[in-house]
Amino acid sequence: MIDKHKSILSLHASVLLFSGTALFSKLIPLPAWDITCFRAFVAALALFSFLILAKQRIRLHRIQDYFIAILLGLLVGFHWVTYFQGMQLSTVAIGIIAFFSYPVITILLEPLFSKQLPKFTDLFAGLIVFFGIYLMMPEFSIDNHTTQGILISILSALLFTLRNILHKHKFSQYSGQHAMLYQTIVASAVLVIGLETSPTELTMDSILLLLLVGTVFTALPHAMFAGVFRHLKVKTVSLISCMQPLYATILAILLLQEIPDWKTVLGGILVVTTAIIETRLATKQSN
Repeated sequence: MIDKHKSILSLHASVLLFSGTALFSKLIPLPAWDITCFRAFVAALALFSFLILAKQRIRLHRIQDYFIAILLGLLVGFHWVTYFQGMQLSTVAIGIIAFFSYPVITILLEPLFSKQLPKFTDLFAGLIVFFGIYLMMPEFSIDNHTTQGILISILSALLFTLRNILHKHKFSQYSGQHAMLYQTIVASAVLVIGLETSPTELTMDSILLLLLVGTVFTALPHAMFAGVFRHLKVKTVSLISCMQPLYATILAILLLQEIPDWKTVLGGILVVTTAIIETRLATKQSN
């Protein structure tokens, strides 16, 4: 029972840290592309050090897995870029709520990989989620920055969904730290091509924030998250993970003074509630 309680606390802490990542889209005065590149590089170093200290295997089991790791790394890299960009164009609350359409997108897309059609209830859930997202839009115009942020956040959710499905079916034999090591290496190696800011141009504040987001808010929660499955059910982990939009919104209110309006709150309730319900149903079906 003690181990279970410790795992629940560890899970909440890791979800809180994942949520805090969103704040760095506003705190670091760099383009989303540059933030992601530096974040991935720092996270890769931290994860590599962790695996070495833990005396865990670094190499992958099969040559084919390296090709899968490259694809996963590309998906993660562009998911992070769009994740930060969506919040830079809108707000942390709006961006992360729109991004949290990914549980429903997952339920709609995953059956297609098994040559099945989504269920009617899942399609209905998708309509509720996208209605909630629609409520947050000030106007349905591509020229509006908030609308752009929402659409880019939905793209981020799609990329994250594809990454998760690929990981589940082709890369689940590796631990979270091991898998993220290769994904962050690939992401930083690819994104460095379009880097606008040279490392020598970074201010000390930006360097410290990048080290913080790459270690404490990326490598650490991934290491913590991987360990909670020993004592907790997948359902518990999935449901507590749905707390991310709430945690991120509270942090944005406290640290950035970004107070959501009633439309954002209502849209967020629709999106997160639907995500929780769909997560519970999907977990019951898998069990």
